[in-house]
Amino acid sequence: MAEVKLLRTWSSPFPLRIVWALQLKGVPYETIYEDLSNKSPLLLQSNPVHKKVPVLLHNGNAVVESLIILEYVDETWKENPLLPEDPLDRATARFWARYIDDKVLPSIWESFTKEGKEQEEGIVKAKENLKYLEEELKGKKFFGGDKVGFVDIALGWLTYYGSLFEDIAGMKVVTKEEFPLLSAWAATFADVPIIKDNWPSRDKLIAKFQAIRDSILKE
Repeated sequence: MAEVKLLRTWSSPFPLRIVWALQLKGVPYETIYEDLSNKSPLLLQSNPVHKKVPVLLHNGNAVVESLIILEYVDETWKENPLLPEDPLDRATARFWARYIDDKVLPSIWESFTKEGKEQEEGIVKAKENLKYLEEELKGKKFFGGDKVGFVDIALGWLTYYGSLFEDIAGMKVVTKEEFPLLSAWAATFADVPIIKDNWPSRDKLIAKFQAIRDSILKE
């Protein structure tokens, strides 16, 4: 049997993508929690370039970067495919996943770590980015159709961390009025058992990200 280990932290949303993918595919794995303020020799050896999580160890071989790991998992374990079969649809899914990491996440993080006018400008930018995803959901339950797929997993953090950031920073980005399809998708996605069973403690996350925001605003 293949040996699968996942190096992660308890709070980062990126390793959660791999947790969801492995569990959706029924792949047994061992979780190794890392303290990024005191990185283990295993992490430094497995990801010497970026020195961060997630890292997937499959029979001793390391795969890094969450979207790349997702593709590796999908290609290695064929059950419950995350990417569609059609090459054009696969390319489209990869595009949106990359768009989420390059545009959506940074703009929401910028809104979260700013105050006043700068925060307002960040929210405008975040909403502009989210409008493209709202459009992409037309006529669909999930981004890939009727079941959780690659893009859903890439954006999944928004359904939990997004509202958490909004509560901490006193802002509102995703509303039912402006984003009815995204809001409905978020509720449906967050209710999938494998998804909701793996969220970290909300109270612990609030404490952690409140401290991060306070630290950034003091700089």
